[in-house]
Amino acid sequence: MTSSATDTMSGFAPYFDIADPAFRIKSEQVYAARERSWYARTNYGLAVLRYDEMSRLLKHPKLRQGSVAWPAHNGITEGPLARWWASWVLNKEGEQHHRLRRLMNPAFSPRLIGSLVPRFQALANELINDFREPGKAEFMSEFAAPYAARVIAIMLGLPEQEWPVIASESAAIGLAMGVTLRTELPRIEEALANLYTYADDLIEARRRDPRDDFVTALVKARDEGDKLSDDELRDGLVLLIFGGFDTTRNQLGLAMQTFLAHPDQWRLLAAQSDLGSKAVEEVMRVNPTVTWVSREALEDFTFEGLDIAAGTTVHLFSQSAGTDPRAFGAESFDITADRKPHYGFGGGAHHCLGHFVARSDMSEALPLLARRLTNPRLDGEPSWLPDSGNTGPVTLPIAFIPAAH
Repeated sequence: MTSSATDTMSGFAPYFDIADPAFRIKSEQVYAARERSWYARTNYGLAVLRYDEMSRLLKHPKLRQGSVAWPAHNGITEGPLARWWASWVLNKEGEQHHRLRRLMNPAFSPRLIGSLVPRFQALANELINDFREPGKAEFMSEFAAPYAARVIAIMLGLPEQEWPVIASESAAIGLAMGVTLRTELPRIEEALANLYTYADDLIEARRRDPRDDFVTALVKARDEGDKLSDDELRDGLVLLIFGGFDTTRNQLGLAMQTFLAHPDQWRLLAAQSDLGSKAVEEVMRVNPTVTWVSREALEDFTFEGLDIAAGTTVHLFSQSAGTDPRAFGAESFDITADRKPHYGFGGGAHHCLGHFVARSDMSEALPLLARRLTNPRLDGEPSWLPDSGNTGPVTLPIAFIPAAH
């Protein structure tokens, strides 16, 4: 699909083939383009490369959430994935969007999530204790995946031993975020059906036996007589299972990758566990799993001299914006620094609904890892998801010096 935008500086803007699995957002190609222009053209539309322009376009009244069109970009306009994708709260606009957020927000209360923090800490320690080999770990399968999946199980009241099912099905659905979506569709839709079964069983269980927990809060959600429908409940729960696992797993892997390149910051985090929250923010600024945020033009408009036609897809490159030297100075990674907000959780009306959960579980895990895994280093060749859409390590073998518990 070609961009429907036009501009008066014909030939000036760089061009990226972002459908190519070899394309990398975190590349010198993108950083060099960012110095030439605030935007690039792509085969899906426009790519915004700088922080200031991204900040303004995230909240621009003539842009709507753009990820709703992603399946259609890949030729998928009907079927289970297309229907579920269209149901997402972040793909709704206006009153539909505000209504779903109002009804779902109580489930994400700081009180409910905060009460789980000791469980997160105990879980992280348990997983480190269970590493198969002293001083070594395949970080993704031995820590990031079970931690992210079991956090979801704890939140939803599922048996924690079922975490491999949550992990495998959520990871399969995560393939829908990448450029290989069409070829992976059968596996994605099989996983979607399996998670629907989980959601239906959870909803029925909480209706029979309400608890003071996340799922019960969703089942009981009401706003002036309004409530979530059965379809909204099951669609929303599947999104939360998938989103809570996939992004946390990926982001933990990206955090470890980042700290491997900055051992001084790892030692600092080990010494000052209260820097956990700032460490999460700094990692998500420079190395987010959500590498772009999508918008779509509702009507023709002009921005910074660029004419953007209705229907144009605008990809806001959150990693490129988060490392823009105009906003953040020379390239650096510093977990003590006070920074402008990053956009790893999106922004504007569609800011990630589950951001507090992700921030809480990662800010507990990272300092504990830093205290117990001294001098971590790569211990083999990692493998990676495509560096577009949602990305992260598939495997990340590390070696370290075990510290006392």
